Amino acid sequence: MAIPVIDFSKLDGPERAETMAAIAAGFEDVGFFQLVNTGIPDELLERVKKLCSDCYKLREQGFKESNPAVKALAELVEEEGEGLAPRKIENMDWEDVFTLQDDLPWPSNPPAFKETMMEYRKELKKLAEKLLGVMEELLGLEEGHIKKAFTSDGDFEAFYGTKVSHYPPCPRPDLVDGLRAHTDAGGLILLFQDDRFGGLQVQLPDGRWVDVQPLENAIVINTGDQIEVLSNGRYKSAWHRILATRDGNRRSVASFYNPARLASIAPATPAAGEGGAADYPGFVFGDYMEVYVKHKFGPKEPRFAAMATAAIK
Repeated sequence: MAIPVIDFSKLDGPERAETMAAIAAGFEDVGFFQLVNTGIPDELLERVKKLCSDCYKLREQGFKESNPAVKALAELVEEEGEGLAPRKIENMDWEDVFTLQDDLPWPSNPPAFKETMMEYRKELKKLAEKLLGVMEELLGLEEGHIKKAFTSDGDFEAFYGTKVSHYPPCPRPDLVDGLRAHTDAGGLILLFQDDRFGGLQVQLPDGRWVDVQPLENAIVINTGDQIEVLSNGRYKSAWHRILATRDGNRRSVASFYNPARLASIAPATPAAGEGGAADYPGFVFGDYMEVYVKHKFGPKEPRFAAMATAAIK
C-alpha cells in the first residue's frame, strides 16, 4: 500500500470536495499522507536541501566521534568478531539531530542557513495553519477552534519547532534503529523528507509497516497525540519509525505545530457510537509532555491513562 499523495493546489478549485475527502481519508485511515503543490516555492525547498546537507557535513565528524550509538555498535561488532551472538542496540538511535526554535541559538554555518530556514519555517507555519482550518472543517468545529485550544484562547503562543535530522550510512542496520517506533506527542507535523533515500515507515491499523515513499518536494503530514485527543480518537496518531540503512545519508526536516505547554487539551467532538461521551481525558499539554518524554517509545494508551488518573486526583 502506498501512502496517499494529495495535490493541495486543488483545494481551492473545482475539485475541492474530492480533495477534502482525500485529506479526511489520509487523517482517518492511515494518519500519514503526502502533499504536493503546496504553494511553497521549489527554489526555496532546493535551498533547504542543500543547506541542511551542508550543515551536516560540518557535524559529520562530531556524529562519528560522540554519538553513543556509533560507539555501542562498534563494541557489538567487536563482540561478534570474538564469537558472541549479535544483539540489537536498545534505547539509542542512529540519528544526528538539532532543533530550530525562534528563541534559541541557530547554527551560523553554513552561510545563509539561518536566513533560508527562517523563510522555510514561515512557509511551513502558514501551511500548518491552513491545514488546521481544513481539519476544523472536516471535524465540524468552528473556525479557529484548534488554534484557540493550542494557545489557551490566545493567552500563549503555540509551540512551533523544527527538527533537522540526518541518518548517515550504517554498517550494521540490523543492529540499530535509525529512530525507534513512536507516535508524536504534539499536534500537526509537517515533514520535508529526503527525496532520494527512504527509511521512513508508518504502521497501518492492521499492524503492517509500509514505506513512506520518497517524493520530490512533497511535504509529509501526520498528526500527533493531541489531535487524537481533540478529535476524540477520529484522527489517531500513527506509529512510525526510521530504518537505518547501509547506503545514503538520509535528510529529514520535521516541523511541529504543537500546543503551548500551558494550553488545556480536551476532546472537541463527540465520540463515535452510542452516547457520544468523551473517550479521552482533558489535561494540560505540559503535564502530558512530562509523561511523554519518559515513555516516548512505549504504548501511548498508558500516557492517556496517566492524564485521566491525574485529573481524578
